[in-house]
Amino acid sequence: MTMSRRSLGLAALSGLAAPALARAQSSAPWPQAQPIRFIVPFAPGGTTDIIARIVTGEMSRRIGQAILVDNRPGAGATLGTGQVARAAPDGYTLVLSVISAMVVGKVLYGERVTWDPDRDFAHIAMVMSTPYLILVRPDLPIRTLAELVAEARRRPDALSYGSAGIGSMPHLVMTRFLAAAGITMTHVPYRGAAQIATDIAGGVLPMMVDSLTAASANIRNGALRPLAHSWPERIPAFPDIPTFRELGFEGLVVDGWSGIAAPARTPRPILERLATATKEALEAPDVVRRYAETATAPGRLFLDDAQRFVREELAVWTPIIRASGATLD
Repeated sequence: MTMSRRSLGLAALSGLAAPALARAQSSAPWPQAQPIRFIVPFAPGGTTDIIARIVTGEMSRRIGQAILVDNRPGAGATLGTGQVARAAPDGYTLVLSVISAMVVGKVLYGERVTWDPDRDFAHIAMVMSTPYLILVRPDLPIRTLAELVAEARRRPDALSYGSAGIGSMPHLVMTRFLAAAGITMTHVPYRGAAQIATDIAGGVLPMMVDSLTAASANIRNGALRPLAHSWPERIPAFPDIPTFRELGFEGLVVDGWSGIAAPARTPRPILERLATATKEALEAPDVVRRYAETATAPGRLFLDDAQRFVREELAVWTPIIRASGATLD
């Protein structure tokens, strides 16, 4: 193959231009250099994942840069979360911070989690809040929590339930409930909640524990029957579902929160711009509508308040998780 002198000249200019372009991109002010990677530490398809995509879509329009969702499930949501703890603090890597990873996973996985929820992250915003529920297949002759307890006592370990993985918040909620009720069941861990609901519909499993955000549609269409939820008061959108507290499980109050975080030492001006974009996204009509459909409460805390909230949640939950006897085994 031969090249003309003109072609050789163009090739040389192209070779010189490529590094110059790369330098220009790397020196471009945030967020112009590249798309932002947003890690969701759950499998795709769940409602939390969908809401994360809606919120980041609105944020993207406000900051003028693409935000690309990257699903990294595994190890009780600590796997994907840890990737962000180790990322460059340049505003181009964010994570959906969740109680399953930041609090439960940090305690249960112990030394295997080498990052700290407070020290290694800059928390930008709390974006959503939801209770957890015990949900059974509608064809089961179990209509109340008392009937579930009675059946489990009659047949120890015969009943099985699905959760979004060992060390996930649904797993811990069920572990605490079983201990408080003095009963045993068989845990079937999954990598995501969407497949559990499919298996329940197919008769593979009798029940599951999930968030209201994820389960609301299946509750409304009758595919799942809720027995109780973990908020301290009844939910206006679902007033017929009792709380664990009113059914005698006083200590079983759990709030499933999610937020947005960046690696620690991310520059404050970037964090402030992201916080503003998040706040505006939560007020967008499409997000408000989606939250209402799933009975999800929007987040109200940003920056320093969000950082303090995560720190306090870790302090409150660490002794409770340890005292519950929950393990990864």
